[in-house]
Amino acid sequence: MEKHPSRDTGGFSLIEVLIIIAVIGVLTAFAVLQMGNALPAYRANAAMDQVVAQLRMARQTAIADRRNVRVIFNAPNGIQTQRLEIGGAVTPLTNVVFEGYAVFTLLGHPDTPDAFGNGAPIVFAGLGGGPGVMAFTSTGAFIDAATGDPINGTVFLGIANQPMTARAVSVLGATGRVRPYRWIKNGWVQ
Repeated sequence: MEKHPSRDTGGFSLIEVLIIIAVIGVLTAFAVLQMGNALPAYRANAAMDQVVAQLRMARQTAIADRRNVRVIFNAPNGIQTQRLEIGGAVTPLTNVVFEGYAVFTLLGHPDTPDAFGNGAPIVFAGLGGGPGVMAFTSTGAFIDAATGDPINGTVFLGIANQPMTARAVSVLGATGRVRPYRWIKNGWVQ
């Protein structure tokens, strides 16, 4: 007496395998499309993180070394820090250039909640709206290096022609506090 295997044994039919492959293909296509939309936002976040890190590092260095640390914004996409030594010498600390097409730019959005202005990509009160000589002091304050007065300001950045990549970094002069902002749909969020 010969036993025939029943149809209920393990395994998948060809149609079931094809359906699973089709579902995996559709899910992969959605993932690839979402990554294409998210990549510019990741690049803008990376540039914002670099600005925040450089400003915070400059402030901490100024406090720790008890020397002013100059901050220079190099258009279109760089930031440089230098320690000012006694006697007028300058020691270069960092020189960072953003990757991923991020630049200092305005993308048509209103000012941040700090309301320091947005007439230019780099706006600091008391410096004519544009970059001048700015520095963190040994107390942590952010000042106009020419006058010694605390200055408030905002640095706007993003990827050109992509409004959803708008990012901003505000600096409160008296304390040197650095605040990052991201543009989400219709407003700035910290």
